[in-house]
Amino acid sequence: MRAWKAVIVVVCGLATLIAAAHLYAQRGGGPITTGYPQRPPGDPAAIQRGQQLYSTNCAFCHGNDARGGDGGPNLLRSEIVLNDNKGELIGDILRNGLGAMQKFDMSAEQVSDIAAFIHTFRVAGYDASRLRPETIVVGDAKAGETYFKAKCASCHDVNGDLKGFAARVADARIMQQTWLMPAARGTRPSRQPITTVVATLPSGEHIEGQLVRIDDFIVTLVTADATQHSVRRDAGSKIEVRDPMQPHKDLLRIYADKDIHNVTAYLESLK
Repeated sequence: MRAWKAVIVVVCGLATLIAAAHLYAQRGGGPITTGYPQRPPGDPAAIQRGQQLYSTNCAFCHGNDARGGDGGPNLLRSEIVLNDNKGELIGDILRNGLGAMQKFDMSAEQVSDIAAFIHTFRVAGYDASRLRPETIVVGDAKAGETYFKAKCASCHDVNGDLKGFAARVADARIMQQTWLMPAARGTRPSRQPITTVVATLPSGEHIEGQLVRIDDFIVTLVTADATQHSVRRDAGSKIEVRDPMQPHKDLLRIYADKDIHNVTAYLESLK
């Protein structure tokens, strides 16, 4: 009986606190918040420009809804993003990089546009940012074919390595992400690409193997006999990284939003 009384007291106490908070707000004490910044609506044109920039440069790592993607953290709960207003904090990270994140050569206006887009998302709860369109196949397949032949056909063949590609990946969203960056989290690559390294030591000796880790000072690789080597990059050694995904990474910088939609529509039309 005492336990039930304790529960009733707690529930009543919570109800009283909630009622008091609403009364406080009604009397001019300020709005009830969730503890996250409450931002006024941004400029629609800036948000649209920011969405295009974000989709091309950021979504691969941080996710389409900014809640985290392939190795990138959730931006909506980032202290930097929470304290940012118009890109003044985000800009430093974009221009200088952070950890594994590369540098981006962006103008102050571009940074401000990306910030405006990111700030449209609600931090907590389920909102429009989590809603998915019925289909993302909205591009021009003929224009996509032209773009594919110009940018992709030197490495890929729709009648060869990509034959039946769209049919193998039924979900068009996953299919689009797969061709944009194969082997990323959530994609379905037909073959896991392997990055290799060739290290030429000052003595002239060559060491070649699979990349394990690389930073500004040391590269670590594993040779075919399973021997691990670490080579200092500042000791006169020449390091050549052979990343099969580099062409895809390079293209991420130049895709327009329409190019992505058009190529997706073209690949989807080949089912």
